[in-house]
Amino acid sequence: MSTDQTPRPARLTAAAAVSGLEGLALVAGGLYMLVQGLLGRPDSPSQAEMGGVTLIALGAIPLIAARGLLLRRSWSRGPAIITHLMALIPSWTLLRASGGLIPVGIALAAIAVTGLVLLVSQTTTNALGIRAPTRDA
Repeated sequence: MSTDQTPRPARLTAAAAVSGLEGLALVAGGLYMLVQGLLGRPDSPSQAEMGGVTLIALGAIPLIAARGLLLRRSWSRGPAIITHLMALIPSWTLLRASGGLIPVGIALAAIAVTGLVLLVSQTTTNALGIRAPTRDA
């Protein structure tokens, strides 16, 4: 538990929620792929199973980061930022696709950018106890 008794800023809570949302989406996608690999009829069952396990493992990173953000652990900001930056890659690919994938790309990009903005805000940085580097005169 954090020793800081001041209330958690709303931006920090929102940043944790966005990171948790990304983590849950990755875990859900991984579970879907894993189940399809085990019970469905994919072109390559072993590839679907390995992809599912990989997505579940990757989903753990933002989930752990989200918990760290809620507990005001300064280390949690790094993994959360990396996760949001990595989400921009598939969002760009989806935005360049056609049809129904474009709205998915827009939503993913909006979530990633929102998470980044929340994580680099001064309020969040202060709440996590991260200080800006000082400049020597």
